[in-house]
Amino acid sequence: MTKESEHADLMADLGRRVAEVGRQWRPDIRVDNVRPLTGGTSSLTFIADIASGATTEPVVLKVAPPGLEPVRNRDVIRQGRVMKALQSVPGVAAPTVHFEDAAAPPFVAMELVPGECLEPLLVADRPRDEATRAQTRARYLDAARMLGCLHSVSPAEIGLGDEPVLSLADEIDRWTRAFETIPDDLRGDYPTCAKALHATIPAPADPVVNHGDYRLGNTLCDGDRVTAIIDWEIWSVGDPRIDLTWLTYFTDEVRHPAAAFDESCGTPTVAEVTATYEETLGRTVEDIEWFHALTRYKEAAATALLIKRARRRGTLSPAFQRMEPALPGLLTEALEFIGY
Repeated sequence: MTKESEHADLMADLGRRVAEVGRQWRPDIRVDNVRPLTGGTSSLTFIADIASGATTEPVVLKVAPPGLEPVRNRDVIRQGRVMKALQSVPGVAAPTVHFEDAAAPPFVAMELVPGECLEPLLVADRPRDEATRAQTRARYLDAARMLGCLHSVSPAEIGLGDEPVLSLADEIDRWTRAFETIPDDLRGDYPTCAKALHATIPAPADPVVNHGDYRLGNTLCDGDRVTAIIDWEIWSVGDPRIDLTWLTYFTDEVRHPAAAFDESCGTPTVAEVTATYEETLGRTVEDIEWFHALTRYKEAAATALLIKRARRRGTLSPAFQRMEPALPGLLTEALEFIGY
């Protein structure tokens, strides 16, 4: 079954609803050719051609899965909220939200931003020549600068002051709950790691808007620049160092266990990413080792969840196959970062 046939009824319904709701954006719109687009794992992504007057442009539709409550990472309206808020932040690029509909299943309609979306470390057929490595480095540092810009504003400044703040203890517990739902062979000694993280929690930084999965694979890039941050499915308000160390985890230096090759793909070092971020932010980052530990804990839990789902579907990718035996070792690394 193709994606088109699988979602035929939904696409027909979207075409009708987009034509109705979209009139708040452009009164004379005509909608054509609603079709699937590769996107996030917690919601469905489509693209539609929208004509207005003599012009036609593609619009991206992020849709909550029909039949499931649109909460947490399926809450596309909340994703739209943060993207709208970020339009006023200098140095931060997020897709413009044109309109939305909260009826079931809810959707947001946003601009189609040009750019390439990939995680260099995880793409087996990406060239490793000098020019490509130089481009990867430039994109990575641009992403670090953009993260510094994102974290330079308080949530209240951009209309998100009513969002709950996720504490560091909450963040640990979030991934501990994930560990509790996965098969035994993927868990490792997560209780010991969770206890050690709780025992060594550093002083919190002022809360900011966190993407939650900030890396090149969740951006669009054109040439050497990041053109948009996408896939805001697990964004939250919390400690900025959570996003920073997640970004550094996908550098050559760290040797991510899912990496397609041992050969360098051109990323800057962890220190270079951190320094670029600090320079943009205008201050230094404290207690970074603890956040490197939290990143390993989070990566082990989040990847184990994805592997569990892939096993059910019988679609275990080569990257997941590489990750399976490595997950317990991530917890060992985490404990080493905090001296346990």
